[in-house]
Amino acid sequence: MILYPAIDLKDGKAVRLVHGDMDQTTVFNDDPAAQAKEFVAAGCSWLHLVDLNGAFAGEPVNAAPVEAILKACPVPAQLGGGIRDMATIARWIDKGLARVILGTVAVENPDLVREAAREFPGKVAVGLDARNGFVATRGWAEETDVQVTDLARSFEDAGIAAIIYTDILRDGAMKGPNIAATEALARAVDIPVIASGGVSSMDDLKALKDTGVIAGAISGRALYDGAIDLSEALSLLK
Repeated sequence: MILYPAIDLKDGKAVRLVHGDMDQTTVFNDDPAAQAKEFVAAGCSWLHLVDLNGAFAGEPVNAAPVEAILKACPVPAQLGGGIRDMATIARWIDKGLARVILGTVAVENPDLVREAAREFPGKVAVGLDARNGFVATRGWAEETDVQVTDLARSFEDAGIAAIIYTDILRDGAMKGPNIAATEALARAVDIPVIASGGVSSMDDLKALKDTGVIAGAISGRALYDGAIDLSEALSLLK
């Protein structure tokens, strides 16, 4: 199971939100590239980046810090937030991004996800963000009547690299991930599922790993707060 340290970008800084609320922001580092280098130095094999402003704007906003991270760090990175057309996808992949995460467009324009996955094999993931089992879009501001499992199954034949499943009510709250829902999703589809939201302790990581079906976990606040020691966590997951 791969551990993805998270760097959430707002106004050019590395921050964490609570429940995706842009008004509940904690700044952890004014220099996101320096933060990324710290994670790489600790041994991580991937980075997870989110353009929070971009998720609301519908287009990339924090491109400069993302590009700085890509230049500074030798490990692959995945990015979500405001990526909603083929031109933006192509531009990011050209800049060295290993994987784009498509969230809102997975609901609003699933054909784009399929086209992108064909055009860029292995480089397209779908971000499914859910509140009480239903998908939320546009920076989690809009709720839909689409069930997570139904949407995930609809991409079974699309060739996407991964599904990143976030339980919004757990995100940034340090209350543990929704292991049961994440495991159920991972068992419902053949696509690798990455857990996100609430991963806040070594016990959480062990429980996710012990399911035997969850491919990865994303953690942010717990790494910044020191609740999870990154080097120790990476050793556990090996």
